[in-house]
Amino acid sequence: MGLLTKLFTNCACPEGRMGRAMLRFMNVCHAPLTNWGLKIVGIEDGWTMLDIGCGGGATLKRLLRRSKNAKVYGIDISEESVAKAKKVCANVLDKQVFVCQGSAEKLAYEEGKFDLVTAVETVYFWPNLPGCLQEVRRVLKRGGKFAIMVEVVDSNSMWTNVVEGMTVYSPEELKKMLDDAGFIQTEIYRKKPSYATIIGVKP
Repeated sequence: MGLLTKLFTNCACPEGRMGRAMLRFMNVCHAPLTNWGLKIVGIEDGWTMLDIGCGGGATLKRLLRRSKNAKVYGIDISEESVAKAKKVCANVLDKQVFVCQGSAEKLAYEEGKFDLVTAVETVYFWPNLPGCLQEVRRVLKRGGKFAIMVEVVDSNSMWTNVVEGMTVYSPEELKKMLDDAGFIQTEIYRKKPSYATIIGVKP
């Protein structure tokens, strides 16, 4: 495995020194996509929100800044990511921000808990994506929103050759999966060069 492949394969589950470097990289590089996507969502004060695949915790802070008196939860499969997210959010940890290790396949939260669930640059790595979408739907409140934000939208992307275990879905495929999972009012939003945000609502 080449150095580049080894580094970027750490996107899925950051580990060790290389994983820590990747988390720093992701916190910075995902900012433009995340900030644009969150504006579209229309976040309100007092929301309870979950970021799945929270990585280095930057999205948790961005969510918190957009909602007065919010509670923000983060979950990630990587122990390294959980440690980094807790460090980034240390001043509000276990007060307004709550981070745990876990998988999108089995979310450790009760039914109907969240006003918003976000997934930034992470659905590429979710096993059994339709099953994961059912889990997201389960933990959302009625009328709650799920926002998927992706930058790689072409299945022929070079990234699929660089990053092991990565599956790229087009925005149209993701929208159909949301429809099939029972979400309503599903919409695709695009921004050049290749940003896409796909939003669905729990009925």
